Amino acid sequence: MKKIVLASAFILAACSAFSQDVNKLIKRKYVYKVIKTLSSDKMEGRGTFTPGIERAAQFIEKQYKKIGLVPMSGNDGYRQNLTLFRSKTTSLSCSINGQPIAAESVCAISGESFNWTQDSGVEVNVISKDANFRVVYRGFVSDHKKHLILMDNSFAEYFGHLHANAIMGKVTVKPSLGNPPIVIVMGKFDDVKTFKVDGIAETKELPAFNIVGMIPGKTRADEYVVYGGHYDHLGILPAVKGDSIANGADDDASGTTAVITLAKYFKKINNNARTLVFVAFTGEEIGELGSQHFATTVNPDKVVAMFNIEMIGKPSKFGQNSAFITGFNRSDFGPILQRNLEGTPFKFYPDPYPAQDLFYRSDNASLAKVGVPAHTISTDQIDIDSLYHTVGDELQTLDVDNIVATIRAIALSSGSIISGKDTPTRVPKLER
Repeated sequence: MKKIVLASAFILAACSAFSQDVNKLIKRKYVYKVIKTLSSDKMEGRGTFTPGIERAAQFIEKQYKKIGLVPMSGNDGYRQNLTLFRSKTTSLSCSINGQPIAAESVCAISGESFNWTQDSGVEVNVISKDANFRVVYRGFVSDHKKHLILMDNSFAEYFGHLHANAIMGKVTVKPSLGNPPIVIVMGKFDDVKTFKVDGIAETKELPAFNIVGMIPGKTRADEYVVYGGHYDHLGILPAVKGDSIANGADDDASGTTAVITLAKYFKKINNNARTLVFVAFTGEEIGELGSQHFATTVNPDKVVAMFNIEMIGKPSKFGQNSAFITGFNRSDFGPILQRNLEGTPFKFYPDPYPAQDLFYRSDNASLAKVGVPAHTISTDQIDIDSLYHTVGDELQTLDVDNIVATIRAIALSSGSIISGKDTPTRVPKLER
């Protein structure tokens, strides 16, 4: 019994020592400075392909250089350049049962031109007002068929987003969308007997870039631990009370700030056995495109874990000193982190929002698809967050102390993974 008590005391003392180290080296002042810059109006909402995201990229590169990170092999500097492809329908006309549909009530998602009639093998689908729109629509998008989707007027808000996205165009990592066209019409149609839909599409190449820096491992350099967060957001939106900049302070300047701060911390500690990779992903808001590209540039079998940090600017539903992990049951990543925090006030919990499908909605999914134990750490109460994807997501709405506490917890809880003591179990490769 005496030996057990002494062992427990030693563990708590060690935990306390590490906690003091984390508290000393991860400073609130630095965290505030970084997130204030990334979420400032000067960044213009960090929309992909905009001058604002270029300014954000330059700021992140400057921080990486000050910290002393090295570029990823094969990159010129910290930028991991990629070419994305924007496809959009530039001309669209639609009639149903001989009646023309107003332009504001129809949109198309397509990378190719098309001419449809009722004899073109097109599936006509109705999304009724009692349907789970998100689930039903995702099914249509993923089944590789031509769809004419008729939406009930009660889904006007969803249609508005789809219509706006169609005008902007669909951005992909390949020249073709890979899926047949989808046409969405909002309105009530009792019996569709005939229809005619004509669309002309175009595709343009657009440059984009992740920002990647590394701390080479000391003894297991060919094994990688990735810390990532997306630095893009929505850019400029329709003005609300004179404000049109979607600053994205929580989404995801908070996560990007965590990545930069963790890089600074681990560089000072400088005792990582495994190589640490710090990535600010582009294009998350338009389909997790930066992380999709990044996943093709690493050997997934050598990536032992990925910490994706997404929206940590407000206390979680579990209260102060807590965060949740998506896909908790897919590997023992979460239990490892929990175990490393024993003796501290901070706790990790399984994702409390399974209906939101969060595991598939952030950059961790790109690496999880190839088997990496890749999970998102977040504190956002997504079910009640009224500022999510609005111009109201600004720094003054955040709890900076919550951000600091979460960063410190990630630093402390990942210690046994970067030292090589723990290796999370692999996740089943995703087929979605």
